[in-house]
Amino acid sequence: MLFDQPGPPSVLGLRAVEPLHPGPREVVIRVAAAGVNNADLLQRRGHYPVPAWAPKPLGLECAGTIAAVDVDITGWSPGDQVCALLDGGGYADEVAVPASQVMPIPQGLTVLEAAAVPEVAATVYSNLAMIAGLHAGQAVLIHGAGGGIGTFAIQWAAAIGARVITTAGSDEKARAGQQLGASTAINYRSQDFVAATLAATDGRGVDAILDVVGTDYLTRNLECLAPDGHLVIIGGSTTPAPLDLGLLMSKRATVSATMLRSRPVEQKAQIIAGVTRDVLPLYASGALRPVVDTVLPMSEAARAHELLEAKGTVGKVILDNRAV
Repeated sequence: MLFDQPGPPSVLGLRAVEPLHPGPREVVIRVAAAGVNNADLLQRRGHYPVPAWAPKPLGLECAGTIAAVDVDITGWSPGDQVCALLDGGGYADEVAVPASQVMPIPQGLTVLEAAAVPEVAATVYSNLAMIAGLHAGQAVLIHGAGGGIGTFAIQWAAAIGARVITTAGSDEKARAGQQLGASTAINYRSQDFVAATLAATDGRGVDAILDVVGTDYLTRNLECLAPDGHLVIIGGSTTPAPLDLGLLMSKRATVSATMLRSRPVEQKAQIIAGVTRDVLPLYASGALRPVVDTVLPMSEAARAHELLEAKGTVGKVILDNRAV
């Protein structure tokens, strides 16, 4: 699935390409399903920088069967059922990926559900666990309860024993957030999320915030932080915004802004190792479950993008490549 020029979903189209062969330390996966992410939409519009070394086709996560492995690879073999965090190229029949970014399909999940795991799990784990150090007994504010990131982050944070507060743009999505494990769900269209967050924490604030909004929420997020809290920004508007240094300093707050795709392979390997060790067992135990809103054939990728852009989905949209 490729496009020649940035534009609306209609620019996406199927195209025949040469079969892939694994490069050094790579495996080739026969793609059964691919997850659709907001980063794909931004790249299609020309607003998401693609690292020079990354495949240009869309698709940052997939699930399927290993078709080939580099001669130096141990631990993976052709025929293994896997899911993977990709540098790009998931909207395809085959994709080559560093072996260190491959994981077994979690026990109890279908291949379609497994395609919904790698990108959200790696994003949330790397930011809330590895950077913010979120742990049991702490409070976390997660923006975007209805998105793929939000539906995973709420479940994961609740599963490790954190108290979860979340925001959403509708009562329906707020209810979904509560059903997934949030103790407090705020409709930001009808409530002041700062006041609601402080009320839910008896005025203390939260220890960590996972933000997908960016510029517009910067000051308000800082107001929600507890002393020594950590704000992690992973998306949203990037226009310049004033920063209240007095507020930042008075709370001894830490602000981090991260992008997963541009991380070097060594960092991604560390993240995937952590996800494999700490997150995948939560699927096997039933503490986590992929939230899949819609499944469409790979040939309908344009329709999948339209669904995400309409902002009516709760959870992930998955492209099914098994019937192609």
